[in-house]
Amino acid sequence: MRVADYFRLLLLAAIWGASFLFMRIAVPKFGAINTAFLRVFLGFTGLAIILFMFKSSFDFKDKFKPSVILGVINSGLPFLMYCLAAKWLPAGYSAIMNATTPLMGALIGFSCFAEKLTFRKWAGMFLGLVGIIVITTIGEAQPSDKKITGVIACLIATSCYGVSSFLTRSWISDKGGLDPKIVAFGSQIGASIFLLPFFIWSTSVGPAVNWLQQEPWISVIAVGVICTALAYILYFRLIADIGPLRSLTVTFLIPPFGVLWGYLVLNETINNGFIVGAITIGIAVWMVVSPEKNQKAENCD
Repeated sequence: MRVADYFRLLLLAAIWGASFLFMRIAVPKFGAINTAFLRVFLGFTGLAIILFMFKSSFDFKDKFKPSVILGVINSGLPFLMYCLAAKWLPAGYSAIMNATTPLMGALIGFSCFAEKLTFRKWAGMFLGLVGIIVITTIGEAQPSDKKITGVIACLIATSCYGVSSFLTRSWISDKGGLDPKIVAFGSQIGASIFLLPFFIWSTSVGPAVNWLQQEPWISVIAVGVICTALAYILYFRLIADIGPLRSLTVTFLIPPFGVLWGYLVLNETINNGFIVGAITIGIAVWMVVSPEKNQKAENCD
């Protein structure tokens, strides 16, 4: 990897880590549903502008419907869950929960897609559960019931990511593939369509919102344009330059940035339970995603 690749990897982690900060700022002012819809709509708008600027083809190659459905699973529902979690969890907590995506992906792969799990992966998943319990039950950052609700919302989001990764392989990759930028664009269309009825309901019968507030608008625009549209472009560039496996290491770099931004901007505190739980989850994720000795030997052959 070149120095520029490392820089882009760190930049992407910093951007995605900041998304939890922006949601934490916007949700109390605009509401979870409104923030989630505005994020995907602005992401869709930003991607459309970028695709027009680069004169990209909008040919979905008969994969428009799968791309839209994937958007509901991969963007619409997870973003809504993270916005709900932002009502109760500090930004750093949500960022750490996001790191459980490989754990949930492994469990879903085993349960629904006939993926095999070794003893070490099972042990890693159990250790991850222990880490989640530690974060949820130790410390005084939030009342326990609210913290548990927020953690459950995050785990629903990471479960959606796990499902979508297998569906993307089945619906897109195994059927000729598609330009990732077009898949991302289609997914934001699907997410916007999915969240639009909730947004209409929220603005019609939900609590009144003061839409003239500057700070939440800055946060919503940032999470939609920077953390969604531009981050997708940066991520796909990384995949092209260093490959998908190395690009996925961004998952391990997001939590430190999420915790850092929450500490610097919102003065969020870190207790011992959070530190112990975060380290435990980090070890668990490494146990699940790192190749085992027999796999390394096969790759060498």
